[in-house]
Amino acid sequence: MNGPDRFEAYDGPGDDGHEEKDDARSESGSQGGPGGPEPGRPPRIPMPRTSVEDSGLPLPVLEEPGDAASPSPVRPVFEHPVLKALLGAWALAACSAEEATAVEEHLGECGACADEARRLREAVGLLQRPDSLDLDPGLRTRVLESCLERRPPRIPVPDWAAAYDAETARLDALLQDFGDAEWHAPVRLRWFRADEATSRRTTVAGVIAHLLSVDGLVAVALGLDDPLGDVTPRRPTPAARTEAYWKASHFPPTRAVRAPWREQSHGLVRTVSFTGGGDGGMPVPYGDFALPLHDAMLDRAFECWVHAEDIADAVDYPYDPPSPRHLHRMIDLAARMLPNVLAHRRRGGLAAPAHHRHLVTAGEPGRSLRLEIEGSGGGEWLIPLDSPAAKGSAEHEVAHVALDGVEFCRLAAGHVPPQEAAAGQVGDREAIRDVLFAAASLSRM
Repeated sequence: MNGPDRFEAYDGPGDDGHEEKDDARSESGSQGGPGGPEPGRPPRIPMPRTSVEDSGLPLPVLEEPGDAASPSPVRPVFEHPVLKALLGAWALAACSAEEATAVEEHLGECGACADEARRLREAVGLLQRPDSLDLDPGLRTRVLESCLERRPPRIPVPDWAAAYDAETARLDALLQDFGDAEWHAPVRLRWFRADEATSRRTTVAGVIAHLLSVDGLVAVALGLDDPLGDVTPRRPTPAARTEAYWKASHFPPTRAVRAPWREQSHGLVRTVSFTGGGDGGMPVPYGDFALPLHDAMLDRAFECWVHAEDIADAVDYPYDPPSPRHLHRMIDLAARMLPNVLAHRRRGGLAAPAHHRHLVTAGEPGRSLRLEIEGSGGGEWLIPLDSPAAKGSAEHEVAHVALDGVEFCRLAAGHVPPQEAAAGQVGDREAIRDVLFAAASLSRM
């Protein structure tokens, strides 16, 4: 670039050709070219050049290293059908950077795709909600109550059947999304027999088959079809009916058992609703005892809830207790059954004999235990101790037991040992023990 103006000083000739280069430069200077020295004078050393930054001229554009070797990549061009097909992936943030850029540029030009992308993004927002998408188990009850306040049903469900209607609906909602793995999940049914904890291993489908078999006692009493069909159990008891149904099945029960159980529960509610609530006292035989229809429906609601909790535990799913109104009815049924269970246990030698040699006359006050149930659905009941026909009396109270409402129901279901159930107890220890063990004796398979 600087040809004749460049000068390199040296001390003498060397072996690298510097001498020839200096001769050429001297020759050039002797010709009087610009900047050349005058003849006979030593060569002139040129002055430093002015920097381009001080000259006011624009700076040259510098290329980045490697720019010449690697040309800039060409962005891919996406046609409209391809961009439309990418909208779903874009809404889920599953596109590559190039695809996302192309889609976003296209959305500014295509109104139809922009509308579709907005709808897809809103749908993704619903799928990614932080809270659970499961419906509140009490939603059905609240919706029905709200509707009935505005327009009473032409054929209302009797109050004593409302708990069964609600609990079967809640269990059915729990079952609706079960896959094969959940239907075959192991479940252990637990109850007390002769003061000993007893259990039976089955599956989720086996539990529904058990409910179907025992609900069949009420169905038969109402004149409906028996779910056992031609199968004849050893005895007309809940346990015998369940074992007969299980043994009659060629294969272990599967999800197919849900449909007949659901249809039977709807049929029971529909049938008792058509009675107008007037036949609630009709007896329903359980083999060893009988219950009035209104108590039998409460009993079936109670067992449906208890076994729904067994199923929920087996699949590790939360399950709430019944509503306070229904829970109170279930507790009341258990409290009303305790005097008869005490008398039965006394005859079998499992409870202490009556305090007096002669039983209390029917309708007369006698020794009583105050059962205080705390929490939602709670209340107080005076349990006569010496005779099922006696009248509970605060003046003759000899003991006081306090329990949580859900804990008392789990005691009556055989899921809690009697020794661990009471939250507080005062008074006759023998009477307290008898009542707690009698509550556990209410349980059965």
